[in-house]
Amino acid sequence: MDPPLILVADDSSDIRQYLTEAVLRPAGYEVKAVGDGMSALTLVREIKPDVVITDYQMPNLTGIELIQRICSDFPHPPVIMMTSAANERLAVEALRAGAFDFLTKPFQAELMLAAVGRALALRRRWMEVLEVQADNNATTETLKRRLEEFETLTLIGRTVTSMLDHNEVLTAVVDEAVRLTGAEEGSLLLLDEGTGELYMRASKNFDEVFARTFRLQVEDSLAGQAIESGQPVLLDEQTPQKIKTSYLVHSLIYVPLKARGRTIGVLGVDNRKAGRTLTREDVTIMTAMADYAAIAIENARLFNSSEAERRKLETILARVENGVIVVDPENRLLIMNRTAREAFGVNGKWKGRPISEIIEDPRVLAMLRASGRVSKREEVELEDGRIFNAQRTPIEGVGQAIVMQDITHLKELDRIKSEFVTTVSHDLRSPLTAILGYVELIERSGGLNEQQGEYIRRVQLSVGQITDLVNNLLDLGRIEAGLDEAKENTPLTVLARYALESMRGTAESKGLTLESDLPEELPMVLGAPIRLRQMIGNLLDNAIKYTPPGGTVRIEGEAEGQQVILRVRDSGPGIPTADQPYLFDKFFRASNTPEDLPGTGLGLSIVKSIVDNHDGRIWVDSTLGEGTTFTVVLPTAEPPE
Repeated sequence: MDPPLILVADDSSDIRQYLTEAVLRPAGYEVKAVGDGMSALTLVREIKPDVVITDYQMPNLTGIELIQRICSDFPHPPVIMMTSAANERLAVEALRAGAFDFLTKPFQAELMLAAVGRALALRRRWMEVLEVQADNNATTETLKRRLEEFETLTLIGRTVTSMLDHNEVLTAVVDEAVRLTGAEEGSLLLLDEGTGELYMRASKNFDEVFARTFRLQVEDSLAGQAIESGQPVLLDEQTPQKIKTSYLVHSLIYVPLKARGRTIGVLGVDNRKAGRTLTREDVTIMTAMADYAAIAIENARLFNSSEAERRKLETILARVENGVIVVDPENRLLIMNRTAREAFGVNGKWKGRPISEIIEDPRVLAMLRASGRVSKREEVELEDGRIFNAQRTPIEGVGQAIVMQDITHLKELDRIKSEFVTTVSHDLRSPLTAILGYVELIERSGGLNEQQGEYIRRVQLSVGQITDLVNNLLDLGRIEAGLDEAKENTPLTVLARYALESMRGTAESKGLTLESDLPEELPMVLGAPIRLRQMIGNLLDNAIKYTPPGGTVRIEGEAEGQQVILRVRDSGPGIPTADQPYLFDKFFRASNTPEDLPGTGLGLSIVKSIVDNHDGRIWVDSTLGEGTTFTVVLPTAEPPE
C-alpha cells in the first residue's frame, strides 16, 4: 500500500526542508513541496494529495485563497494552515475558509504529525462515505447516518484542534458517542498509574457523585480487558446472557484509548434496557471517537508541557542581563526580552511585526540580512553610549537569533589600560635616553678594562630592548586608538620589495636565503604606507629571527578577486599547534622559542592590529619541523571615479 501523499506549500525553503526531511518523511509519508500558492493549486489538481499543508503568507495565492480554491474544487484533501503571525482573527478566518487545522510557528514536530494523523483519519472517513454513496445497494437511511457520523467526527475533530480545555473536549466526545450509537450511558475511563485503577474522567447520564467517586479494578473487568488486549470489547446479541446479566446491561462497547504507543484508558457506551443493540458499526464510530479523545489528552499534555517550558524560558529571558532577539525566516519578531527592549527603547506591541518597523539600528538590521548559516558578530553602540557585542546565529526551522552582551565596562577598561600603557611608555623614553647617553659618556671619559666594557655593552643591549618595547607599545597604542586614519592608494608590491631589501643584510649575515615571488603589479590597497611597510617588515623580521642558518625565507604576492594576498614563508622550527591560537596576543611568545633569543612578544600583535585597521584578515599555518606561513588578505582600493 502506497504511503499517504502530503503536499507542503511554503515560500521559505528552510520550512519546506524542515517539514520534508525532519518531520514527514521520517514518519513514513511521501512529500511534495512547492514555494507558492498557484503551484500548490496546480499540484493538487495533478497529484491529488491526501493532505495539504500551507503557509499563510505566500506569493501568487495566499494560504486563505488556496484553501478556498481547494475546498470549492476538491473537497476531499483536508488542509492544515500554519503561520508565525498567529491571532484569533486569522484562526477564525482560516477555519471559515475551510481549513481543517491551524498551527502556529514555531511548532513541535509531534504537533504537526498529530494534525496530519487527524487529517488522514478525516479523509479516510470521507472516502468511506463516498464509497457508501457509490454503493447502489446502500439505503438512504444508511447514507444519512454515515453523513451524520462524518459531520459529527468533523465537528469533534475541529473541536479537538481549536479548544485547549480538554475537559470540554472529552465531555463532547462522550456526548456524541452516546448520541451516535443511541446508547443510554457513556463514560471515559482513564488509568491511574499510581493505583492501577480506572477512574471516570468524563460521563453522560451518570450520577455526578457516582462519577466522581467511581473506581474500577483493571483485573477481571471488561474495561481492563480492552486495556490489556488493546482491542475493542463488544457485548451484543451473540454474547452469552450470563455475561450480560452479570454486568447488568443489554449491550456494551469499550474501546481502548491509545497515546504514545500505550493504552491510557477506555471509552465506553452501554444500554441497560432492552432496546437498540450496539453493533460492529458502532464499534467503528467509537474507535474514531476514542482516537479523538486520545488526541485531546495528548494535546493537553503537550500544551501543558510547552506552556511550562515557555514560562520557564520567559523567566530566564526576563532575568538574564544579555539582550535576546529572535525572528522568524521573514524577520518578524518572535522573542525580545526586557534587556533588548530597554536597549532599543521598544514599547507597545512588537510580537509578530517586522523587526525593521521596531528597531532602526542599521548594524542589527544588516546582521539579520546577512546570508548564509554562519554566525556573525558586530559591536553595536547605542545612543546612551553603551556598547553591546552582538552575535547573530541562524536557527534551522525557527529563523535567526541575536544575543547582545553589554561590554561597555570592558571597553572602558581597555581604554584606561591603553592610556596607562601609552603614558608610561611615553614617560619611560626620557630616562632611557638619559641612561643611554651617560653610558656612551662613560666610554669617552677614559679607558675601560675588558670586564667594564662588557658591562657597558650589556647595559646598552638592555636599554635598546626596553626602548624597542616602549616604541612597540606606543605604535600599538596609536594603531588601536585609530590615530592612523590618513590612508591613500598604496602599491603593496613596492612596499614588500623595499622591506625585503632592507632585511637582506641581516638575512645574509645569518646565512639565510631570501626569495620573492612578487608580480610586477598588484592592485592598489587603501592604507597607511608606513603601517603597511611596518606590517611586512615585522613578518619578515620574525621569519629571519626564528629560521636557523641555512634556511629560507620567502615572500609571495597575488591578486584574487577584490583582494590582495601576501604570504611570508620560512623553513624554521614551526610553531606548536597549542600555541597558534595565541600568537597575535600581546606579549605572547611560542613555547619553543629559545630563551636567549631577544623579543618583546608585540611584533605579531602590531601586525594583527594593522591588518584589522585595514579591514583585512591574517592567519598562520605551521607544522613543527617544517616551517611557518603567515597569510595576509587585504581588500583592494576602489577604482577612481
